[in-house]
Amino acid sequence: MITDEVQYRATRTHVAKLEEAIANMEGQATGVGDKKRRALELGALRSQAADLEAELAEYELLRSGKLTSFEAHSLAQLAEALVKARIAKGWTQRQLADALGVAEQQIQRYGATRYGAASLARLCDIADALGTEVREVVSLSPDAA
Repeated sequence: MITDEVQYRATRTHVAKLEEAIANMEGQATGVGDKKRRALELGALRSQAADLEAELAEYELLRSGKLTSFEAHSLAQLAEALVKARIAKGWTQRQLADALGVAEQQIQRYGATRYGAASLARLCDIADALGTEVREVVSLSPDAA
């Protein structure tokens, strides 16, 4: 998931390089034995480019502000939903940091670990700062005894 403009620009650059590599490979002549290897390499490059394009499209959609609801099926996914909410709200990491009264670097550290180091209380603070409403259903998994 792309979480900020720096990652967005880096991903766009990476996609352009992948597309260039694909075009170069398609333009090269191959021997009979190299066709399978070339097909596998091209498939891998195309797959990686498609994955990155999907991430770019998701970020662009979030940034447009058209998405206002995000699902989280676990507490781990709650952090990702809050990142999406920040992007959809049009806030930078700095703006979130200012709203929380913390250094921007703290928000960057949270982002780098996908909020793995953030306490539940901090996640609640972030949700409040973003003006989000979080609803959660707690249920036992079917195999829980």
